[in-house]
Amino acid sequence: MLQFITHKGGGHDELSGAEAVLKGGCRWVQLRMKEASDEEFLSVGRRLAEMCRHYGARLILDDRVHLVGPLGADGVHLGRNDMPVSEARRRLGGGCIIGATANCFEDIAAAAGQGADYIGLGPFRFTQTKQKLSPLLGLEGYRKVMSECRDAGIGLPVVAIGGITSEDVAQIMESGVDGVAVSGALLRAPDTEAETRHILSELGRFDTSAWLSVQH
Repeated sequence: MLQFITHKGGGHDELSGAEAVLKGGCRWVQLRMKEASDEEFLSVGRRLAEMCRHYGARLILDDRVHLVGPLGADGVHLGRNDMPVSEARRRLGGGCIIGATANCFEDIAAAAGQGADYIGLGPFRFTQTKQKLSPLLGLEGYRKVMSECRDAGIGLPVVAIGGITSEDVAQIMESGVDGVAVSGALLRAPDTEAETRHILSELGRFDTSAWLSVQH
């Protein structure tokens, strides 16, 4: 599973970057515009929602639970300092995908207990696309957390995030995660569409069937 998180970079804005990765075969886009007003978010979100429908892709909103309905989005991704998963689930109901950010096993266990559908685990390494980073995990951190999840019987799909490039995909997937989330590495690539296809081909060597459970 490849998840793309919108950002401005490499000559792209949120929409042109998303269009390039969608053309490359990515079918999961998270609209992330931390500093934008709701009006700006809605303006971009309406166009992105139409684009995602055209390509048959999932549209997930970063944080803005109250805009899931107006945009017809598939779900929301919540950071560690955003609305609690349990409150978002109460507001959105069972038919909406809810992802939660985690930095350690305890975060994952808490999110699982509150009804999250998937976990964004990171950061893998330093990334310029996000401020206020949690402690970096690296490969050993992913191996440790995924082992703890298996021991606890927690089977939520986990996507690795934070400074990931195509060269990292194989070793990160071997740690036991179920996918990767990428932003800057795709936008800064000479050919974003081709780089998307390349990462998807790397992911194709691994079992990502855990995402089949996220079918709201």
